[in-house]
Amino acid sequence: MKNLVILGGGYGGIKLLTSIIPHLPYNILVTLIDKTPYHFLKTEYYALAAGTISDNHIRIPFPEHPQVSFIEGEVGEIDLQHNRILLKNKITILYDDLIIGLGCEDNYHNVAGADTYTHSIQSIEKSRRTHQELNQLLPKSKVAIIGAGLSGVELASELQESRSDLHITLFDRGKNILSFYPPRVSKYVEKWFETHQVKIIRCSKITEIKKNTVYNHGEEEHFDCIVWTAGVKPNKVVQNLQVEKDNKGRVILSKYHHLPNNKHVFVVGDCASLNKPQSAQLAEGQAEQIATVLIARWKGEKLPEKMPEIKLKGILGSLGSKHGFGLVANTPLTGRVPRLIKLGVLWKDKTKKKKTFRF
Repeated sequence: MKNLVILGGGYGGIKLLTSIIPHLPYNILVTLIDKTPYHFLKTEYYALAAGTISDNHIRIPFPEHPQVSFIEGEVGEIDLQHNRILLKNKITILYDDLIIGLGCEDNYHNVAGADTYTHSIQSIEKSRRTHQELNQLLPKSKVAIIGAGLSGVELASELQESRSDLHITLFDRGKNILSFYPPRVSKYVEKWFETHQVKIIRCSKITEIKKNTVYNHGEEEHFDCIVWTAGVKPNKVVQNLQVEKDNKGRVILSKYHHLPNNKHVFVVGDCASLNKPQSAQLAEGQAEQIATVLIARWKGEKLPEKMPEIKLKGILGSLGSKHGFGLVANTPLTGRVPRLIKLGVLWKDKTKKKKTFRF
């Protein structure tokens, strides 16, 4: 028997697992390792932190299959030389093929105190703690959200809607928030924040974070809660891997998504160096291609000379429960329509996964 180990039950890992299960040869066992016993919809962590949804809205049980086993644990090290995974609870798992889908963590950009004195929405555990902190704030408390990318914008708008009694400040290092969107979208979102009294600090440069204090260009301002959404980097376990990486610390791969010098080790999702912005869609598209490679190998079939381009449908964001924004097929969208589309996509994703996970 051979053991295929999947590290991480996120979008990439789970998409890969559900894609290969119907094609598993009798001599392949699959081991899924994750810190939590559920697949969580990470794109909705902002709503969990803001308190507008609960855990059960975004968690889906892992697939059950006779050839699939689950280990709840945290990966401490990947030993590529000896084909083994070392968990932090001292358990060692051997593999024949390995899928690394450990995701990302906050990138604090060497800002002193940021890792100690800010809250996060990068994991389910951290999102829960952030919700607890935000939920217990007194009326008129001040909240700082550092980073006005998609996560920061969605968290700020959702929190404003759920806790309109708070004073929310959104720090952005650019001249306009969501600068990677067309100007029409950026201006719409900024207008929404202006109307809903969310303060935007543009061209910010956070130099230090102390307890309840943000230093912007060296000037200090007090806040009752500080949430960091200013970028991500690959999981620390991947950071420690002695393999070739790009300038963002993501692993450089072959066209078949495995290490260039090791066809048995694949990387999927946020830790993989791809030519597109990281997203759940990209992770799932990549996972489908890795599944194609594995299935072809199991059948003894020749791999394609070139893998097809992973096509993305677009990006959608929320502004509370009724408004949103997005870019679909290069068409900018604002208002109620993108919010309704996102709700539909989320419902479809949850329904499809719950159905697909039954084997």
